Amino acid sequence: MSRSRVIFVTVLLALVGAALPLIIMLYFSWTRAVSEEQNRLALYAQQAILRANISFSEIRSALHAIEPLNLKPCSDAHIARMRQLTVNTRSIEEIGYFRNGKLQCTSWGRSDKYIEQTPVDFTTPDGLQVTLRMTPAISLGNSMVAVQYGAHNVLTMPSRFVDVIVDAGIQMATATEQGYVLGDQNAPDPLLVRDIVANPVNSVDENYLVATVRASGLIATAIEPRSYLFKRLRQEQLVLLPIGAVIAALIVAAMVWGMRRRLSSLGELNVAIKRREFVVHYQPIVELRTGLCIGAEALVRWQRADGSMVRPDLFIPLAEESGLILPITDQVIDNVVKDLKQLLASDRNLHIAINLSADDIKTGRALTSVQAALKGSGIEAQQIWLEATERGFMDVNSARVTLTRARVAGHAVAIDDFGTGYSSLSYLQSLPLDALKIDKSFIDTIGTDSATSSVTPHIIGMAKTLRLKIVAEGVETQEQADYLLRHEVEFVQGWLYAKAMPAAEFIAYCRHNLALHQGIAPAHAMQPATPVSIDDDPPTSA
Repeated sequence: MSRSRVIFVTVLLALVGAALPLIIMLYFSWTRAVSEEQNRLALYAQQAILRANISFSEIRSALHAIEPLNLKPCSDAHIARMRQLTVNTRSIEEIGYFRNGKLQCTSWGRSDKYIEQTPVDFTTPDGLQVTLRMTPAISLGNSMVAVQYGAHNVLTMPSRFVDVIVDAGIQMATATEQGYVLGDQNAPDPLLVRDIVANPVNSVDENYLVATVRASGLIATAIEPRSYLFKRLRQEQLVLLPIGAVIAALIVAAMVWGMRRRLSSLGELNVAIKRREFVVHYQPIVELRTGLCIGAEALVRWQRADGSMVRPDLFIPLAEESGLILPITDQVIDNVVKDLKQLLASDRNLHIAINLSADDIKTGRALTSVQAALKGSGIEAQQIWLEATERGFMDVNSARVTLTRARVAGHAVAIDDFGTGYSSLSYLQSLPLDALKIDKSFIDTIGTDSATSSVTPHIIGMAKTLRLKIVAEGVETQEQADYLLRHEVEFVQGWLYAKAMPAAEFIAYCRHNLALHQGIAPAHAMQPATPVSIDDDPPTSA
C-alpha cells in the first residue's frame, strides 16, 4: 500500500474511530434517558395500582360491613350507618340503598325521586358490580364510579383509582385487564389510553413516552410528552459524551501512532517482509582471464507493491540493527532456488553467492535454511557460495564453527567487502575461508594517486599468501581490469561486465555468455578446500 493511501485510509479510519464512540454514547444517552424516564413513570404507575387496590379494598370493606342489612332499611339508624361509613372511608363519596332496582335512600337521607340502578359494566372476581362514568341523580355532580354489592351501592370519584401526586404534564390512567378504564389524571387522550391498555408495553414515539405496569388484575399507565425526555437526555449526555470524547481521542491517538509506525522505516520493513516484497537481482561474476561467467552474487532488492525500488543502503542497516535481516535472508535463499534451479541444475560450473548477516554467521541458522531450500531442487551445495562481511567475524569462535559447518556441507565461503571493517590477519588465518572479495573502494583507487592506492596490491598479496581465491568488486574501467589481470586476480564483477539484473535477464545473459565461450572450461573452478577441524592449528602464511 502506497504512503498516500496509508495516510488516506488512516485518516478515514481515524474519523470513523472518532465519530463512532460519540455516536455510541449519543445512542446510549438516548436509551438510558428513555429507560430512566420510563422507570420513573413506571414508579408512578405502580403507585397508581397500589392506590386503586386501596380504593377497592376500602369500598369492599364498607360494603361488606353494611351487608347483610341488620337495620330497618332507610331508618334513621340505617342512614346514620351509611353516613358514618361514607365519612370515615376516604374512597367513598356516597352510599345508597336499592330495593327492586330502585333507589330508596342514601347516606344523605331518604330519596323522594324515582332513580333506577344503573347497568353494570363489569363484575370483579369477588362479586363487586362496577358501573363506570355515571352521574349522581341527587347531587348531579361530577361523573362517578358506582360499585354495587347486595342492596347497597357506593359512589366514588374515578380519580380515587389513580390518586397519585405526579409532575405537571404527566398523565395517568388505571384500567382493568379487560380494558375498562377506572380513572385517569390530567386528561389523557382516551384513544391513546385504549391503545395502551390493549397493548400494555413501554414505548416511545414522536409524541409521547409511555410506561405501563400490570398487577392485581389492573393495568396502570403513565404518559408524558416526548419533550420532557430532553432534560433527562441532557443529563445523560453530560455524563456519557465526555467518556465518548476520551475514547475517541484514544482511538485517534492509536490510529496516528499506528500510522506513524506503519509509515516508519521499521514499520514498512516489517510489512514488506510479511508481503514478501524482497526480490533478488544477480550481478555476474566473470573469470577475468577468459570472460566466462562462472556465477553471480545474489543482491537483495526491495520492490514495493507499486513497483518502485528501495535502495539496499536504506534498509539493510536497519534490517541488521532490528534483527529483520534474518527473514530477509530466508527470502533471498528461497528466491535464488526458485529463480535459478533449472539454470544451476543444467550447468554445474555456475554458482550463486549469497550474503549472510553477522547474526547468521554467529548463530548458523542460515545453514539450516539453505539446506532446506536446496533439498529436492537439483542444486548442489558447491553451487552456493556463502559470503559474509568482516563484521560477521567479530565473534571468531562462533564464526569458525559456522564456516566449518558450511564447508563440510559443501559450500564455498568468502569474506565480502574485505578491508572496510574489522581486519585482522590472525583471524583470517584461523578461519576456514575459500575466497576474499576486494571492496570496490579499493578498486576505485587503481591508477590514481590516492593515499590508499597502495593498499590494493597488499590485499592481493595477502590473499595469495593465504591461498584464497580473489574476487574484485566494482570493476568499471578497462584500466582496472588490466591491472587486476597483471596481478593475477581470478574473478571480477562490476559494471564493466554487467550490472545486477533480474533473474530472467541473468539467465539470458548466462546463456549468451556460454554460447560465446563454448568449449572453454573455467580455469579457476572454486571448490571448498578440504574441511578442517576447528581444533586444527591455523595454516601458516607462505
